[in-house]
Amino acid sequence: MDTNLNLIATCVFGLEAVVRRELETLGVQGEIAGAGRVLFQGDWTLVAMANLHLRCADRILIQVAEVPATDFDSLFDATGAIDWADWLPVDAAFPVGGRSIKSTLTSVPAIQRSVKRAVVDSMVRGHGTSQLEETGAVYKIDVSIIEDHATLTLDTSGASLHRRGYRIEGARSPLRETLAAALVQLSYWKPGRPLLDPFCGTGTIPIEAARIGLNIAPGIDREFAFTAWAAAPSDLVEDLRSDAVKGQLQTLDEPILASDLDGRVVHIARENAKRAGVDGVIHFQRKDIREVSTKRRFGCLITHAPFEFQSKEREIQPKPSLPDRRHRPKANSETSDMSRPSHESCELDSLYRFLPEVFRGLPTWSHYVLSSYQGFERVLGKSADRRRKLYNGKHENTFYQFYGPKPVVEQRQHDDEVTTLVHAEGSAAFGQLGDKADEQAELFAARLRKRARHLRRWPTRRGITCFRLYERDIPEIPLVVDRYEDHLHITEYERPHDRDPAQHANWLDRMAKTAAETLEINASNVHFKRRDRQKNFVQYEKVDQTRNRFQVNEGGLKFWVNLDDYIDTGLFLDHRQTRSMVRDLAKDAWFLNLFAYTGSFTVYAADGGARRTTTVDLSSTYTRWTCENLRLNGFLNDQDAPDERRYASQSDAKHQVFAMDVSKFIEEHPAGEKYDVVVFDPPTYSRSKKTDNDWNVQQDAIPLLNKLLPLVRRGGVVFFSNNFRRFKFDASELDVSECHEISSQTVPEDFRNRRIHRCWRIVR
Repeated sequence: MDTNLNLIATCVFGLEAVVRRELETLGVQGEIAGAGRVLFQGDWTLVAMANLHLRCADRILIQVAEVPATDFDSLFDATGAIDWADWLPVDAAFPVGGRSIKSTLTSVPAIQRSVKRAVVDSMVRGHGTSQLEETGAVYKIDVSIIEDHATLTLDTSGASLHRRGYRIEGARSPLRETLAAALVQLSYWKPGRPLLDPFCGTGTIPIEAARIGLNIAPGIDREFAFTAWAAAPSDLVEDLRSDAVKGQLQTLDEPILASDLDGRVVHIARENAKRAGVDGVIHFQRKDIREVSTKRRFGCLITHAPFEFQSKEREIQPKPSLPDRRHRPKANSETSDMSRPSHESCELDSLYRFLPEVFRGLPTWSHYVLSSYQGFERVLGKSADRRRKLYNGKHENTFYQFYGPKPVVEQRQHDDEVTTLVHAEGSAAFGQLGDKADEQAELFAARLRKRARHLRRWPTRRGITCFRLYERDIPEIPLVVDRYEDHLHITEYERPHDRDPAQHANWLDRMAKTAAETLEINASNVHFKRRDRQKNFVQYEKVDQTRNRFQVNEGGLKFWVNLDDYIDTGLFLDHRQTRSMVRDLAKDAWFLNLFAYTGSFTVYAADGGARRTTTVDLSSTYTRWTCENLRLNGFLNDQDAPDERRYASQSDAKHQVFAMDVSKFIEEHPAGEKYDVVVFDPPTYSRSKKTDNDWNVQQDAIPLLNKLLPLVRRGGVVFFSNNFRRFKFDASELDVSECHEISSQTVPEDFRNRRIHRCWRIVR
């Protein structure tokens, strides 16, 4: 066998240039010879070094010959003409593998049989024997036919070079080690810089990066097929292995960070890292993608994004959906069809939409994501700086590369001290804002200052501590800012803009910070929410689960509010005037509050001297909240236990609170009991498992009002309010003595939107 060998390094399609660069580090000039093939020449030492040190190659092959393969006869004759006895000893085991691409010969098994017979004939002639036992070392022959041209090779590697030996147990469809190493080498990462993998799985990317950083040869812990061949020097690999061990480093300047939501695979990753000898430089952690952050600068985020959900533990669960007053969703809707993605695309959209939020939190970092999801850039709202098609096994993926700013080192000398500063040169990969955002922040601040001056005395004179400061006054800043004493509640309304998701998130943070600084509010007291435009009665969901609440004052009364967990806060500021009207009418009256939300109307009626109050809402969350508001103002004793399950006419409690459907309450109401003042404030749309029918205010409000009117005394007043702007109301449909729209009187003066609600005063 010749010592000047023609060699082929095979690799995944797309990594040919990476393998060629790796060969250059070994002092060898390689040539890309097609998809997944890099040609080079060398002796047995180079064969050993390539197997031991190439991180991205799959196999190292010796090219024996190239022969025509237009038909089986030509393939058989050309293969048999090779003196295989010079390559293979008489006892060699020589299995034959094959493939055929764009060739006349398409049957791979037939190709393998033809080559096997030809090699046997040549071996029998060359060794002068009539029998080949194949009991010795394995010399695997590969025949690759491309466009009727066959390349015959011997595989020196044995098992594929991606089998490093450290991974015993893996997650389903894991990332190959060779590809993981390539992702690291295709990035800007180098030892001394931070590296983060937030979807680490069984740890392949961080482990390969750590072995690169510590200069651990990829093949240090495995064997190769050629070491058993007679022609290879016996101690060659062991000598090279000893040299490689001497060149290893002990630690990295920056630890590698790796996390995953699935605690099981994180445990496997730690075990893999131990076997790979790099557990001391990788910090593994079980963590949700939404919690990933670091203060380190100029790092590289490199990850293989999930392409499917393998278990419930790996899922990004949708946040639970509990009632928002004005567009009430199904009870327990976290298990309903509305909150659960209906197919894989929706699930991946849900998962990937968190990535811009993570990426913008790393403004000086570069980001590299391998994904098979075709909608990846669409969901991120941003095109990659570069894409590269790669294959993980047979699965096609794209490697998306987003480049961050470069670190620029500056040294400043002051007296005898030298200070080193590192600046970022260039834009952030995600979330970079331009001058327009600065201009908008200045406009926003100016408007808030003007509104704050305008409202400086008005709230104090009227005992108001919760009011609206800003309501989409500037079209390009579609925010609503409400002040709840020393807190700000900021809501964003959907409006077209040219910002990608990460930029928009930074823009919102900028506006929230501007509001806090302008109004001298502690940043921790700013509460931000998004309210999308409602289409076809789509419902709002609960947005958080902090349970953070505090007391506010209005009209000499106290109310619990929660500015974080729901789209609405627990106290509708636009009903402030109507609440005062109810208090003025409540003296000695029997008051009924339907669709009561958190019972603020009930509290006002009780304060106005109501003889008795009845409060009804389907949500037990809101009926409990109502009781807490009544108790907070001294109208409900701790011993009182309002019936939250069904109407109970025998109850003597002054303040009754019922968690039940309003329609059912009216239908089951005892005859003879009449109300003097009623508030009827239904949601625009509601769905609930507790009722058989969905609620639509346009279709259902008037029929229910007609059922309600017999429960109202002659001369009694009904305040009917709703928030559906296009609501059509024909008063002639009701048998009443008086019906007038009073919206102009009930919308408070601090509201720029004079159609925030519509309200009618109906007299029985």
